[in-house]
Amino acid sequence: QVQLVESGGGLVQAGGSLRLSCAASGRTFSSYGMGWFRRAPGKEREFVAAINWSGGSTDYADSVKGRFTISRDDAKNTVYLQMNSLNPEDTAVYYCAARSLPYGMGRKRNGYGYWGQGTQVTVSS
Repeated sequence: QVQLVESGGGLVQAGGSLRLSCAASGRTFSSYGMGWFRRAPGKEREFVAAINWSGGSTDYADSVKGRFTISRDDAKNTVYLQMNSLNPEDTAVYYCAARSLPYGMGRKRNGYGYWGQGTQVTVSS
């Protein structure tokens, strides 16, 4: 059974940092692109960041570019999201996702076939 489990969320003051982790089990995702999405209260789930299968290519939403960094450690079957300079608009549930097919990468939710349960990030002003 494939599982993606996020961790590292919490409450942080504006300007602070958090690092989210997404540990995969049940299969290896070393040939798959991975992504992070988030859903703020009252809003749709939106794309945050993506990384390709090799880690050599990344993509970010404009709202987080320059502040967030996605990375992967295939030896640990884990993907990370380093979040710096957080602001209250970053408050959301953050979800990790794995692509349905190998070697792809993208921003659309329907390209991802595996999802974690989410971790809450709350940024206070």
